[in-house]
Amino acid sequence: MAAEHFDVLIVGAGLSGVGAGVHLHERCPRKSYVILEGRPAMGGTWDLFRYPGIRSDSDMHTLGYRFKPWREAKAIADGPSILRYIRETAAEYGVDRNIRYQHLVTRASWSSETATWTVEAARKDTGETARFTCNMLLMCAGYYSYREGYTPEFAGIESFKGRVIHPQKWPEDLDYRGKRVVVIGSGATAMTLIPSMAQDVAHIVMLQRSPTYVISRPDKDVIANALRKILPASWAYAVTRWKNTTLQQLLYRRTRTKPAEVRKWLLDMVQKELGPGFDVEKHFTPRYNPWDQRLCLVPNGDLFAAIRSGKASVETDEIERFTENGLLLKSGKTLEADIVVTATGLNIVVLGEAQFVVDGKPVDFAETWSYKGMMYSDVPNLISTFGYINASWTLRADLTSEYACRLLNHMDERGARIVVPRLRPSDASMPARRWIDDFAAGYFQRSLHRFPKQGDREPWLNPQNYGKDKKMIREGALEDGVLQFTSPQAARGAADRRERDALADAAPPSAA
Repeated sequence: MAAEHFDVLIVGAGLSGVGAGVHLHERCPRKSYVILEGRPAMGGTWDLFRYPGIRSDSDMHTLGYRFKPWREAKAIADGPSILRYIRETAAEYGVDRNIRYQHLVTRASWSSETATWTVEAARKDTGETARFTCNMLLMCAGYYSYREGYTPEFAGIESFKGRVIHPQKWPEDLDYRGKRVVVIGSGATAMTLIPSMAQDVAHIVMLQRSPTYVISRPDKDVIANALRKILPASWAYAVTRWKNTTLQQLLYRRTRTKPAEVRKWLLDMVQKELGPGFDVEKHFTPRYNPWDQRLCLVPNGDLFAAIRSGKASVETDEIERFTENGLLLKSGKTLEADIVVTATGLNIVVLGEAQFVVDGKPVDFAETWSYKGMMYSDVPNLISTFGYINASWTLRADLTSEYACRLLNHMDERGARIVVPRLRPSDASMPARRWIDDFAAGYFQRSLHRFPKQGDREPWLNPQNYGKDKKMIREGALEDGVLQFTSPQAARGAADRRERDALADAAPPSAA
């Protein structure tokens, strides 16, 4: 079967992929595009996860798209509301007509001779392999494996007579009413599950090896809701978005400059919520500084209310092993359970776990340098979306899509079909840094060795800072001496020259 051709191919129909489709529709209306989605529905995270209470841990005025106001009263929204927002966006801009479902992208091969990517997708509905070609490839596949979440090895787990569940694969038939539940973990998922389940279970325990910083705020933005009554929706949304991004960045910078001050403020808030008799030092005081790992949001203090009610409790300990009826902890304490939920994290992956090949050579992204956190040295016509670990994902997704459209239009203006970032001679001695700095979360640390390197100068940076990114991405010059713009014939000649130079460098010196 002949491959279908599109100007742009987007991988993933979640929050990022749908947003990228809208940006193309608005800014590059003459470009044809298709979105390949491995699952049978759009929405990504917000369609995949079905556990009780699933919600955002960022406000929707920043997690929402820049171009589409969030109009609901709740700023901290539940999963179904976010999914409805994504579907509404896709329908409003006609993006839904360009999505091919059950097309799981497995391989992408670049040819400099034709200036195209050939993309292979496994058809999960028919078992066939579909092939597409495109000039520009936009990866919007998220940052974690959709196959399964991360679960550590637990001794004796096979002896447990109850059910063990990972939130990424929540069973529809699970009845937890009146049951004893242990949730292993203390991240955003655990802190969402516990207050949601607490009202129906006999008792629920958050079992954590170490605590996480928690911040409580209302799920409704009073200022945003007031502004919508007196301003057009787009104006009210823009003001609220500016307010919230500014406050996010101020708080993050404060954690970098005065961590002890922020630490005390956070812990005092928890103590006030749980009362003087609760051991905040043991259960809510991490060993690291705020924002060395992501803060957990507790809307309306719901986790604290569940603990105060007696239906939920916290244990800070390590697991010795599973038993028939629950868990034995290293302290010697036992926790009886009918259900154990392993809210132990995700498996972080690079570019949707697909294989990439450039002119016949497999790409190891760990050997590449990150260009503005969205492109890769020596990999042509490829842009990927990765959001913020210290702010809302969509803030950076919007910037990335804007940049992709600006780049596509610039290539058309100068008659180029290939764009590729290459190190300048002055960049050759750059010290290599991790792709993301100052983020100690275990689920990231396990996988960072697979990600590209970051340098010490623009544009080889991934700042994870919205203010800096706006300048670097939105305002930075496209003709920066790093992006190389060529046509297929010129690119083939340049590739041949690089290959000859590499062979000459590797050849032994001739005998005298």
